[in-house]
Amino acid sequence: MVLYTSPFPNSFLSVLHSFSWGLIFPCYWLADRLVGSFVPTTYEKRQRAEDPCYFHALCIIITTPIYLALLVASLPFALIGFLLWSPLQSARRPYIYSRLKDKSHANGATLLTEWKAAGTGKSFCFGSANVCLLPDSLARFNNVFNTQARAKEIGRRIRNGASRPQIKIYIDSPTNTSISAASFSSLVSPQAGDNRTVNAGIKRTTSMEYKGDNCGSNNGEENREDKGGSGEPHEGEENTCIVRINGEENGHMSDTETDTVNGQAHASGPAEPSLEGDAEISKTPNHKQKEGDSGSLDSCSASRESLVKVRVGDGTVDQSTVNNKLLYKASVMKKTSVRKKKHTDETFDHEISAFFPANLDFLCLQEVFDKRAAEKLKEQLHHYFEYIVYDVGVYSCHGCCSFKFVNSGLLFASRYPVMDAAYHCYPNGRGMDSLASKGALFLKVQVGSTPQDQRIVGYISCTHLQAIAGDTTVRCEQLDMLQDWLSEFRKSTSSSSTANPEELVAFDVLCGDLNFDNCSSEDKLEQQHSLFTHYKDPCRAGPGEDKPWAIGTLLDPEGLYDEEVCTPDNLQKVLESEEGRKGYLVYPTSKNHSSSQKGRKASLKGNGRRIDYMLYTEEGLYLEWKVEVEEFSFITQLAGLTDHLPVAMRLVVSTGEDDP
Repeated sequence: MVLYTSPFPNSFLSVLHSFSWGLIFPCYWLADRLVGSFVPTTYEKRQRAEDPCYFHALCIIITTPIYLALLVASLPFALIGFLLWSPLQSARRPYIYSRLKDKSHANGATLLTEWKAAGTGKSFCFGSANVCLLPDSLARFNNVFNTQARAKEIGRRIRNGASRPQIKIYIDSPTNTSISAASFSSLVSPQAGDNRTVNAGIKRTTSMEYKGDNCGSNNGEENREDKGGSGEPHEGEENTCIVRINGEENGHMSDTETDTVNGQAHASGPAEPSLEGDAEISKTPNHKQKEGDSGSLDSCSASRESLVKVRVGDGTVDQSTVNNKLLYKASVMKKTSVRKKKHTDETFDHEISAFFPANLDFLCLQEVFDKRAAEKLKEQLHHYFEYIVYDVGVYSCHGCCSFKFVNSGLLFASRYPVMDAAYHCYPNGRGMDSLASKGALFLKVQVGSTPQDQRIVGYISCTHLQAIAGDTTVRCEQLDMLQDWLSEFRKSTSSSSTANPEELVAFDVLCGDLNFDNCSSEDKLEQQHSLFTHYKDPCRAGPGEDKPWAIGTLLDPEGLYDEEVCTPDNLQKVLESEEGRKGYLVYPTSKNHSSSQKGRKASLKGNGRRIDYMLYTEEGLYLEWKVEVEEFSFITQLAGLTDHLPVAMRLVVSTGEDDP
């Protein structure tokens, strides 16, 4: 299948489309500014309440007549442009495929050579987020604004979180699952290639050099060390720092040794913060750098809890001695408990994290409706992801039953090459949703090859369903269509046969904003849909019931700018408590409970409305391999930038083979 790298098949149509949109844009921009000036966010309301001179009201009185006059003057040109633009959409392609041209940042070909289906397996990390990048006037109805600046900052935060080192702490104790965690700033970059053993049983097996904007680059030979043992990192986990604490000498550590560790931890300083775009981003309150805001790009340190992964091994260790001697005495090793918890009945880790997972492989975004914002977001994401599919959807009356003013809002980014892509538009959208070409994007990626030159591939699907409350029937119909399209895409892109497989399928993942939760009584039909018999939801205990650790992903828009939740660290801390969740998450609706006031305490079901999903299936995969969830994360790094919580899932594909 040919991937479309431009929206039109020839340059003439592209130029004609640009000309027609140039005639439309002034009218569009003026209308957006005019409407937006009358839809203030809660932050702007607070600012105006503190303005004794009513300066903003005076500005509106002056600018409104000017905007209206210019809008009327631009209407004839917009009409001419629309008459040219609309028929051109019949020739428009359903998406644009962008590949990074800067070879110094490209690493997709290198990643393909790293996995040969040998060893114990390989892990892949998937992320999904609704980023609410609508035209500014419409975004304000969700209590967010300045779409262009938000798009740039969202991209910067995502690539900053994904490109940070992955720190894991292995505890050689069969009973103790907690340990004091070190902050990233206390463990920053020893010089590359420095593989000396750290004192007192702490061993650094890979370089901790922070990659920063040189994200996506691999450490080559350094990352191939110590991958054979049980509990060791899987193939392809780049930029991973492993700190192993064992029971040598009963875990005792001399003060001299502790000071030596501290000196090595400070051997090199943090990466220089990027100041690009600060002037633009400072215009909005949710983009300001605040103390403890470890989720912003300019922060060189991560929260202690969000950067540490705990594994339990065999052996014994004097935990109190390690805590006191190693992590508490040193000024940079601060004593804290790890927020990540593993329930006894759960087979994988789960956490509320202030960062996107390190080494994020695939990213699916929803509500990237604004085309200018999509370009800014793409530019930022390309610093980490080599392959991006964006501007997905159809316009005008082409391909759908009703007129479409905006695209589907879907965007896909990958570190691995995209082999095939397809898009389908839901034809049954209603109300405001019918104005957008909401649909599903299907992708096939190559993630490796076997020694016999068989391709190892994976399937990823991203979708956004009908949003209007009460449209249960519409969403169920869309889920039916989604299942049919999934099956068709797999069949049309498969080049294998049972007798002679040319491709080995490693995973099949479905993610997106489904606009229903698993606890609301009004969503029972969706909860019982057959999709969940084919795809597994790691957060779901059954129809109508989530697992105890799962939390909602829909934030209360009214509280986005509260001091308690306006930074990633603050939001993370709030969501870890039940009282905090009740104050800042939207909860499932109940027929017997109609209160929607902030601070509600009773009659609330679950831990919030979880409408953003990450699903996977074991059907149709290579029979000799096994797919398991390694970890699941609810992410607060986009605090103040969107009204949804991103989610991430790390899958491990086990081949069942021993290491060479």
